Amino acid sequence: MVEQIPLRADTILANRDHFAGIIPPIEVIVGDSPVVVEDRTVPGPEGQPDIVVTIVRPREAVENAPGLYLIHGGGMVLGTRHFGIDGLIADVLEFGAVGVSVEYRLAPEHPAPAAVEDCYAGLVWFAEHAAELGVDPSRIVVMGASAGGGLSAGVSLLARDRQGPAIAGQLLQCPMIDDRNVNVSTLQYDGLGAWDRNNNDTAWNAILGELRHTDDASPYQVPTRMTDLSNLPPAYVDVGAADIFRDEATDYALRIWATGGQAELHIWAGGYHGFAGFSPDALVSRAAAASRLSWLRRILRTP
Repeated sequence: MVEQIPLRADTILANRDHFAGIIPPIEVIVGDSPVVVEDRTVPGPEGQPDIVVTIVRPREAVENAPGLYLIHGGGMVLGTRHFGIDGLIADVLEFGAVGVSVEYRLAPEHPAPAAVEDCYAGLVWFAEHAAELGVDPSRIVVMGASAGGGLSAGVSLLARDRQGPAIAGQLLQCPMIDDRNVNVSTLQYDGLGAWDRNNNDTAWNAILGELRHTDDASPYQVPTRMTDLSNLPPAYVDVGAADIFRDEATDYALRIWATGGQAELHIWAGGYHGFAGFSPDALVSRAAAASRLSWLRRILRTP
C-alpha cells in the first residue's frame, strides 16, 4: 500500500516524505523499456508559475500517434508526476502513443483551484505542441486515478467551458470528485483501507479550506458540484466496490448518462481503493486492466 501513515493536517509532510521514498528514480522506472523520457518546463496558468511535464515517447519516431495525458494521484496533497508513470510507459508502448505526465501544485500550500488550473495549462501546452510531439490532437485522452481521476474530470470540464482542447476521452479511475464525504460508501469505509474517510476529510480541508461544504467551492476542482455535465468527452469510470469513492463515481456516470453523454462504468466486486495498481495479479485487477485497455483501444481508434 502507498498510504501507511494516517493522513492528518499535521502528517501531510511526513506522508510526502513517505511517497518520495517509494517512488524510484525515473531512470529506474524506465529501466530497459524502449522509450525516450524528457522533462520540459512549460507555461503555467496565466500569471502563475511555469510547470514541469515529463514526456514519454517510443524510441522509434511516431506520427499522428495517440496522446495520453496523465495526472497523478495522492489526494491533491501528495505525490509527483513520476507517481504512476510506470503505467504510462506501459500504455505508451501498448498504443504507440506519446505520454505526458504533469507536475501540479499541491494543497494546502496551493489551495484550489491551483491544481486543476496547472493540469489544464499542461493539457493546453500538449495540444498546442501535438504536431511537434508526433501526436494527433484529436486523439488525446486525459487520465488518472484517485486525485488524478478527479482532476482529469475537472480538466475535461474546463476544456469544455473554455472551448479548449478537444479531448477524445476522460479515463477516471476511482476518481476523487466530491468534497462532502457523506455518502454510503464513505461511511462504510471509515477507518478502513489505504484511503479512508478520515484521509479524505484531511485532503479536502487542505484543498478547499473555508470553501469546503459551500457552494463557492470550484466545480472544476470538485466536479460533482458542476450542475451541467453535458457535452463532455466520453468517460471511463471505474472503482472498486470496497472504495469510499464508489458512490460518487457511480453518481457521476449516472449524471453524464442523464444528459445523453457517453460513460462506461465498472464497479469491481471486492476492489479496494487503488486495487488494480496495488494488487495487479489478482483476478479482479486483471479483469479491470483488460477493460481499461479495451476502452482505450476504442477511444483511440487503435487495433
